[in-house]
Amino acid sequence: MHTPIELPKLDDERIVYVRQVNVSDLPAEVQNQAGGVKQLYAVHRADGERLALVKDRQLAFILARQNDLAPVTVH
Repeated sequence: MHTPIELPKLDDERIVYVRQVNVSDLPAEVQNQAGGVKQLYAVHRADGERLALVKDRQLAFILARQNDLAPVTVH
């Protein structure tokens, strides 16, 4: 059975990118707050603005979805 399904269009402003970052690449103030963690996950808007830093990938995706955003992974 081939029934066409109309999917909602994804608004570009809702897409956010999740990527792993080394704490050593972050500003000293953030490094001091990392508590010895070596890597964090950043959530960014398409224009590059960082919205959040969290301890793991799963949390980054949860945070994005709770804020009605559509997360995708960046390598």
